[in-house]
Amino acid sequence: MKVLEQVTLFYEISNALNEHLDLKKSMYKVLDILSSSMQMERGTISILNPLRNEISIEVAHSLSRSAMERVKYKLGEGIIGRVIETGKAVAIPKISEEPLFLNRTASRRIKGMGEVSFICVPVQKGKRVVGALSVDIAYDSDYPLEEGTKLLSVVATMLARHVVNLETIQMEKEALRAENRRLRDELENKYRINNIIGNRELVANSIHYNSTRSKGPFVKVNCAAIPYNLIESELFGHEKGAFTGAVKQKPGRFELAHKGTVFLDEIGSIEPDVQVRLLRVLQEREFERVGGHKTLKVDVRIIAATNKNLEQALEEESFRGDLYYRLNVFPIYMPPLRERKTDILLLADYFLERYAEENGREVKRLSTPAIDMLMAYHWPGNVRELENCIERAVLLCEEGAIHSYHLPPTIQTGKESGTLPDLSLEDAMAALEKEMIIDSLKNTRGNITLAAEILKTTVRKFAYKAKKYGVDYRTYR
Repeated sequence: MKVLEQVTLFYEISNALNEHLDLKKSMYKVLDILSSSMQMERGTISILNPLRNEISIEVAHSLSRSAMERVKYKLGEGIIGRVIETGKAVAIPKISEEPLFLNRTASRRIKGMGEVSFICVPVQKGKRVVGALSVDIAYDSDYPLEEGTKLLSVVATMLARHVVNLETIQMEKEALRAENRRLRDELENKYRINNIIGNRELVANSIHYNSTRSKGPFVKVNCAAIPYNLIESELFGHEKGAFTGAVKQKPGRFELAHKGTVFLDEIGSIEPDVQVRLLRVLQEREFERVGGHKTLKVDVRIIAATNKNLEQALEEESFRGDLYYRLNVFPIYMPPLRERKTDILLLADYFLERYAEENGREVKRLSTPAIDMLMAYHWPGNVRELENCIERAVLLCEEGAIHSYHLPPTIQTGKESGTLPDLSLEDAMAALEKEMIIDSLKNTRGNITLAAEILKTTVRKFAYKAKKYGVDYRTYR
């Protein structure tokens, strides 16, 4: 190739590389230019993934997409793998005579095809090899392979910046995919059915993440927390200019949950006119945005929850019967915590372990009086109130066990529950002494001598107090 032709070639390649913002389009254009100027039959730009030491074909000329996706090389494998490993260019006059040539793309197995020469040069960023540029040329005994190799090396240098950017994009995509897999696994583990501990939102999470829709979105809506005049827009979205303040189009929660799950908490609080539109979504799987005319199709699973008595709401005509029966396909009754006394200790132990680990506390257990206090309370706030109570106690506790005085005042005094009497100072002191005596006996398996040592008192005084409060040490052996 003459000097003027080379200059023209490099000029065209330079323009092609700066013509598109899309990196791959630019490199495809470069291969097209090489095809016409060098009589190239096939060409590839391969990139090394340094994390896996794996080489893949990123851009190709006269090669099918399936072949590109199928072919992978290990570092040092075949001609391309060796060029990337060593950083040295290779020129092969006849590939049929080269034992290292793998022909994994199967693009040179057509019967009757003439002999082919092959040139492969490294693409480098500084001293680091990031990929390779390779071309197939119809064999010609007069073709100067050395000159062709030098020409391609210059082109590879021009490509380097784009290849490095592609490598970065590829690694970022892989990191995002790995992070996405990790987060999905974490969510699936967190919301396994056997991890449900009595919260209806956890039940909804578990249904979603253990279903065939687990790869789709999970959208939560607290209907009671959204103002009446905004609930329709939140659920179904709105068009620009639909109402004052609607400055742009906004997709609704149903639209965002397509192919996934919508969890409608406190559904009993929505107004009748919104109930009509919700019924249509359930029956027809379609809706229009507020202020819009285009009908949108949607495929979602709906999970609804409420604290209200919907049967009573039906009688009062504040909740539509047709919507109720459409929603009530598979009901799950979650009784309030006050009706599940046996769950209180299980939940309290779970929250204690969780928040002790989160806050780096060496809190191992609940004392007997603290357990009695938790069991006696009526828990109007259900599981969330118990969770907050244990979290607070863990933060306040500087010992190995949570005692009654670590619990919130409403539980300690009984002002909210009415289950505990008002105590005089003398009665309070007696209660504390009894609690400490019981706790020390539990820790020593009923050994009075060791229990007295824990409380830094004599055996005689300990035995006297135990008898006074009706505590029998033999009960704890």
